[in-house]
Amino acid sequence: MLSQEARPYIDASVPVLREHGLTITQTFYKNMFSEHPELTNIFNMGNQANGSQQQSLASAVFAYAANIDNAGALAPVVSRIVHKHASVGITAQHYPIVGRHLLGAIQQTLGEAASPALLSAWEEAYGLLASALIEEERKLYEASRATPEFLRDMQVVAIRNEGENVKSFVLQPVDGQPLRSFRPGQYTSVSVTLPNGLRQLRQYSLSDAPGKDHVRISVKRELPGAETPAGAVSNWLHDNVVEGGILALRPPFGDFVPDVEGTDPIVLLSAGIGITPMIAALNRIADVCPDREVIFAHAARDANNHAHQADVKAAQARMPNLKVVTFYETLDDASRAKGEVIEGRMQVDQLPAWAYADTPVYMCGPQPFMKEQWRGCIAKGVPAVKLFQEVFGPDLLDHLM
Repeated sequence: MLSQEARPYIDASVPVLREHGLTITQTFYKNMFSEHPELTNIFNMGNQANGSQQQSLASAVFAYAANIDNAGALAPVVSRIVHKHASVGITAQHYPIVGRHLLGAIQQTLGEAASPALLSAWEEAYGLLASALIEEERKLYEASRATPEFLRDMQVVAIRNEGENVKSFVLQPVDGQPLRSFRPGQYTSVSVTLPNGLRQLRQYSLSDAPGKDHVRISVKRELPGAETPAGAVSNWLHDNVVEGGILALRPPFGDFVPDVEGTDPIVLLSAGIGITPMIAALNRIADVCPDREVIFAHAARDANNHAHQADVKAAQARMPNLKVVTFYETLDDASRAKGEVIEGRMQVDQLPAWAYADTPVYMCGPQPFMKEQWRGCIAKGVPAVKLFQEVFGPDLLDHLM
């Protein structure tokens, strides 16, 4: 528990962090990577380049300061961070490095306003947070039966084009030993050494049901945008991986896990590459309870950008109570002629009705998509406790800020 001496300084930090949080985290990362370049092999340098990692940390620091006595509000954030950390091999030894540079960045940014008492309060608060994260990460490592350094070599036994700029990679363990279990919705980290020698870990959802002799990941080639660079790892995977090749994977992690073992109705909403965890969930439901009532709605730019259509068709053949609704922003003549696709963005009003008060709704896709579906579901009477979304970043903290 935070001491009474430190509490006033943390409380006073809330408006300061709101104003200077991003500058503090930008300074933090710059200084830390300068002194510890080896950490660039753990942190996502693509997110560094587009600024999302700095924004995520700024939001997390602010949310922590604003909710330091509200363990219930912080719990989902802590859980998501812990899974992410375990997926890339963060250890207890990293926390003193992070703490020292975070405090240094606060002092450098705030100047004389960063009094010894304020810095002491934040050192205490950071220590409490670090201890909580370290303990939860220890439990995850223990449950996964893997060290933070563990990577398993997997052979690529099949590569399939799932849509424009999306490839799926079917992988089997080189050692011939059984695969570790996972829950649909979870992801694995793929380790890649780029041409410049930088090792990077990227998380990709496991896009098929568990219980098989293989796992599958589906990778969207991230093209450069107006303000964002091309995805270094996704492009490398698309351009270099061939059947028979080897990829090194971390164990599965992630706390976005749709209820796929039950028998009650369920709603799965996705857009773009967000379809991948939903396909894993759908395939698992088809295996264990094919008669279950499922609404599976997906939004894509057009037919060419609609991934995993074959999986959905296979599920439809096995699941008599599966209702599939598809939205394309742009309809081609073939899609229009079939009359099976709704033109435009997904709208909850255009989905089949369900028992709004009782049915869980899981969603995955770009942030604007999930916000729109969240609002649409709330308007229909879906309780917030029945809404679940896969997100890691500043938007995870919207309810705390």
